[in-house]
Amino acid sequence: MLLAKLELGMYGTNCYIVGCDKTKEGMVIDPGAEAEAILRTINKGGLTIKLIAITHGHMDHTGAVEDVRRATGASVAIHSSDADSLLRVLPSDRLLNGGENLIVGDLSFSVITTPGHSPGGICLYGQRTLFCGDTLFNGSIGRTDLGGNYEQLMENIFTKLMVLPDDTMVFPGHGPETTIRAEKQSNPFLRMK
Repeated sequence: MLLAKLELGMYGTNCYIVGCDKTKEGMVIDPGAEAEAILRTINKGGLTIKLIAITHGHMDHTGAVEDVRRATGASVAIHSSDADSLLRVLPSDRLLNGGENLIVGDLSFSVITTPGHSPGGICLYGQRTLFCGDTLFNGSIGRTDLGGNYEQLMENIFTKLMVLPDDTMVFPGHGPETTIRAEKQSNPFLRMK
């Protein structure tokens, strides 16, 4: 699996470009800003982007969707509960409800619904890798004061993410990567329960 991480925009939002080594097909996760930087990275990796996956509809994760879509011709996937957030720029091509598999070349990522930070929050899991948007961070959790729900967020983290293998690499929407094991051991929000 090819993987590039870009920290973009005034909020330092992580955008991930994931590609299949064999087919060179790729996906962009959360193109929040700076479409030019995203497109340069795609071109440098020689990838053909088939999909733009949005972990949730907040502007810092969707700001460059329209430009990246126009340049790549990729389809856009977002959870149905957050789809209205994209209407200001474009309609989504694929509405997700959880349980789907997003296929990029020989790679497959299952869609895990994790509302709490936003109503339509999702994570993508495959190849012992979790792209979790603003659900879980290295040493923290997503905020819930912007239309979220703290109890729902915590329930989803414990029942859907903490059950993944301990060596799962976790790539959040902001900040450095971590592992499920590290979060179980040291995340203060998860140790309180």
